[in-house]
Amino acid sequence: MQKNLDEELKKISARARQLMVESLICAGCGHPGGAFSSIDLMTVLYFGGILNLDSHNWKDTDRDRFILSKGHSSIALYTILHLKGLIDKQTLLSFRQNDSCLAGHPDMHKVPGVEMSTGSLGHGLSVGVGLSLAARLDGEKYRTFVLMGDGETQEGSVWEAAMSASHYKLDNLTAIVDRNMLQIDGSTEDVMALEPYTEKWRAFGWHVREVNGHDFTDMLKAFKSLPFSKNKPSMIIAKTVKGKGISFMENRPEWHGKAVKGEFADTARRETEKQL
Repeated sequence: MQKNLDEELKKISARARQLMVESLICAGCGHPGGAFSSIDLMTVLYFGGILNLDSHNWKDTDRDRFILSKGHSSIALYTILHLKGLIDKQTLLSFRQNDSCLAGHPDMHKVPGVEMSTGSLGHGLSVGVGLSLAARLDGEKYRTFVLMGDGETQEGSVWEAAMSASHYKLDNLTAIVDRNMLQIDGSTEDVMALEPYTEKWRAFGWHVREVNGHDFTDMLKAFKSLPFSKNKPSMIIAKTVKGKGISFMENRPEWHGKAVKGEFADTARRETEKQL
């Protein structure tokens, strides 16, 4: 059973990568690196039986909330929402083009399935704290998941939110960090060192687990164990590869926000087609 699910998730993720490449090529711009490093995480959340979300009634008040705090990786979320049936293919391929609803950063007022307009880094976790508190006060059972980039967690507002989540014992809140070790200017440890990273989150009162962000078995095991502790927020630090699945992008910071054009487009198409 587990093996069958893993294989299905791999197929969905491979299809998502192919669609992302086509959308990025059509747009002539975008932020591919972090989108490719985080697409496996989103695949597990949306297709691994983790998020309580009905695509036929996505505004159901009981739904789990997912916030893509690293909003520049929007093409990954749009592709997942397409595969869930919330965005049609023609719209997906209009990504970042004139008059498209799919902007470089997701807009909750224009795109079905988007819970928060993001892109100003460092704010997603704060909103996640607010949603989690609201669920408790209203007696609701929904959970909130927030996906952040590791470079984003250099923002001070993230740590204010981290303190609040711990203080209010928000065990209905899960934060996920796409720990690919790179940001637009290079290595996170050169720009503004984050290590010892796991220990910092634990010191802020979170129950932390590290996973391989490209190993579906590892991710499923962690997500299905939520919450990790009663009265503590949960943190999943996912070790990933920036640009995962595209050879010339992997572990290359210049692909944080670079257009996929020319020979790069041809190579990306070939490589993603082979993964199907």
